[in-house]
Amino acid sequence: MNQDTTTPGSLRPGGRTARVRESVLRAAGDLLAERGFAHLDPAEVAARAGVGKTTVYRRWRTPAGLVADLLTEMAETSLPRADTGSLREDLLANARLVAHTLNDPRQGKLFASLIAAATADPTTATALRHFYDTRLTEWTPCIEAAATRGEIPPETDPRAVLSAVAAPLYYRLLTTGDPIDDHTATLAAESATLAAHSGLFTP
Repeated sequence: MNQDTTTPGSLRPGGRTARVRESVLRAAGDLLAERGFAHLDPAEVAARAGVGKTTVYRRWRTPAGLVADLLTEMAETSLPRADTGSLREDLLANARLVAHTLNDPRQGKLFASLIAAATADPTTATALRHFYDTRLTEWTPCIEAAATRGEIPPETDPRAVLSAVAAPLYYRLLTTGDPIDDHTATLAAESATLAAHSGLFTP
């Protein structure tokens, strides 16, 4: 007998099964935003999604399995990178996208819950790292293009630049609770742009 080695929820079928996945992940995200990872009950997820408990337990197995697939789905459906022809404008678009996401009443709480869960659950931590790796990969061409245009040194580390944009915004979400307004997003983008121009993100 072949052993099932697929990741929970990792199949990508279409039709009814795809609609079930969408409903289940929406319900899981709602519960995470409302109550956090510690109270993510697959049975309640099933009830909210309008599907059988056996469906959820068979496909996702555990709360961590639900979170892993939710993060996969979020990475797949996130907005694509900007392409303005300017490093400053690209980073400003990135900062405003992050700020918009973290300010959203549901999404902000959802990310806070996911980050908190990742500190204690290895499966969630791995899934969260994969999510951010996917997003950094999506936006890396912005920095590579800026280097090609001569705006920044060719050896600039794209991920360091992008992390410098997002870090102040997540700090406000998770630590100070200060507003993540457009001024904050603009300041984060401007600071990262100036630092990149100065060569601070080179090896």
